[in-house]
Amino acid sequence: MGRGSAVAALVAACVLAAGAGLPWDSQAQDAAANYPAFPIKIVVPYPAGSIPDTLGRLIGDQLQTQFGKPVVVENRAGASTLLGAKVVANAEPDGYTLLIPTVTTLSIAPQLTSKTGVDPVNDFTPIARLGATNFFLVVRSSFPARTMREWIDEVKRNPGKYRYASAGIGTPHHIFMELLKQQFNLDIAHVPYKGSVEAMPDLLAGRVDMAFLDGSQAVAPIQSGSLRALGTTMAKQTDLVEGVPPIAATVPGFDWSGWIMIAGPRGMQKPVVNRIAAQVAQLQATPRFSSALHNALMEAMPVLSPDQAAAFVRDEYERWKPVIKLSGAVE
Repeated sequence: MGRGSAVAALVAACVLAAGAGLPWDSQAQDAAANYPAFPIKIVVPYPAGSIPDTLGRLIGDQLQTQFGKPVVVENRAGASTLLGAKVVANAEPDGYTLLIPTVTTLSIAPQLTSKTGVDPVNDFTPIARLGATNFFLVVRSSFPARTMREWIDEVKRNPGKYRYASAGIGTPHHIFMELLKQQFNLDIAHVPYKGSVEAMPDLLAGRVDMAFLDGSQAVAPIQSGSLRALGTTMAKQTDLVEGVPPIAATVPGFDWSGWIMIAGPRGMQKPVVNRIAAQVAQLQATPRFSSALHNALMEAMPVLSPDQAAAFVRDEYERWKPVIKLSGAVE
């Protein structure tokens, strides 16, 4: 057995072992033994071609190959990803309707208004975490700062002089900057766009001075010198661009990321959850999955068992709550 296969087998065994010894009833055992008996649907609350869509289709291929049943990926974008989330939240918890949620789905969007109709902690069964999105604080190439410390000092000396772009109110791009503004009492004007793609021309032309961009948007202009990176939101050193330190090196405790998961409706039977999780873990141990993360300019994350994934979602929801409120994005 090759190293990759051995790792995959070990991880899958650990995931399955997490459910060992539980008092499953005979119906649950039968469901696990016969699952899947029908085609599986994976709902992606993002458009086709997006990073969540790419990872969802990889998982679909894995499940279809290993389980021998068709897996259909359905894109249901809209309402800040909550349109697709509601479809899965209202589905039967039998393992035949799954979701590819992100930090927006399970931590941010449901907290922006009381009218979402989605409870991210109680409406879903987390199965596995797939990867993380690192955000880069970038400035126009002519900006008079090359480090986080210099940036803080420069903005402090010039209240109201600078403007930052975001992908819209309530997005991580907006929340991260407002967090730094509050912490250091910075006066920077907010210019919201409909997305990072729409903000890029003004950022590259210097009509706005700075922004948080995820790796998929930031890496190419940083490497070309069109933008300058001052730091990343994840506290671990990034491998995406050489020489860019984490913001936490200057601002202790600053450690934030986007992330992507796979989940199902609330009430899924544990043995079915564990069967899916084991297949996802096997996929995550393959060069194919590592290559997909690399091509998407995402960061790999440690594999979580379903119980660990559920704890992660609960912790992240509570962790984002005060910073979302602080940003002023809550209706």
